[in-house]
Amino acid sequence: MAVRAVQLGSPRTAGEGLRIGTVRRPPRGVKKSEYAARDYYDVWLPELAPSEELRAWVMSGPITGQRWKTFVRRYRTEMAAPPAARLLALLRGLARTTNFSIGCYCVDESRCHRSVLLELLTAGSESRKAKSY
Repeated sequence: MAVRAVQLGSPRTAGEGLRIGTVRRPPRGVKKSEYAARDYYDVWLPELAPSEELRAWVMSGPITGQRWKTFVRRYRTEMAAPPAARLLALLRGLARTTNFSIGCYCVDESRCHRSVLLELLTAGSESRKAKSY
């Protein structure tokens, strides 16, 4: 099955499956009952978004190569903490049998946490080893 990274609010594509919002804040000006219908997300998992501190830091200046590398390192550290690691393990397990998408509002996926999250979810067998907490 497939895991995809998408921009929240963009039109859905065939086979995309359940759309998971991995953002800290819901979309502004949109009723909760309309999130899925307006192509934002079906399920909200803010626990997989960067911390507010990290998000504010990365957005406080131009996202240069070094700034991005620092962000990735810090985000991966956040995702290694037990609550996020358990969610990642769950999603890896689900990815074996179902399609789903992870999303954020960023336009440029190459400079968005969803690209890192996608790597964490689809990495080779080394990162797929189950951990118990």
